[in-house]
Amino acid sequence: MATVNNNLSVYDKNTIPNAKNFRFGIVVSEWNAKITQGLLDGAKNTLIEHGTLPENILCWDVPGSYELIYGSKRMQNQNVDVVIAIGSVIQGETKHFDFVCDAVSQGIKDLNIQSDTPVIFCVLTDNNEQQAIDRSGGKHGNKGVEAAVTALKMAELRKNS
Repeated sequence: MATVNNNLSVYDKNTIPNAKNFRFGIVVSEWNAKITQGLLDGAKNTLIEHGTLPENILCWDVPGSYELIYGSKRMQNQNVDVVIAIGSVIQGETKHFDFVCDAVSQGIKDLNIQSDTPVIFCVLTDNNEQQAIDRSGGKHGNKGVEAAVTALKMAELRKNS
């Protein structure tokens, strides 16, 4: 989603299901921790705001975004309704950025195909640190909030389908 002229934290709260009966797993990359912590805070606060009990949010750390795939796969087995994968990959001078971004997006897509527990993609793939700051609680809001809203809607879809 393009974020120019958009605030990721603006949404219609009346369209969000109550989450008091749902359990959420969040897997967070330790790499670019300043960014991923902002995303995690946004996600957790949004889940709680919509009725999730704090004890129904299970959080695991993994070293980097590449490891989000394995962590999310393991989290799917923890009796959660939805998993949120949180990471931040910032463009550098090598092709490493391209390989990590492609692998993580494909890996999370594969988990969604292989399991009935949805995995929400909350991985920032920015050209520079300022873009990541702007999307993790800065001028464009917080992609973690958007991921939590998506998780809430997917938990409801999973329950009703």
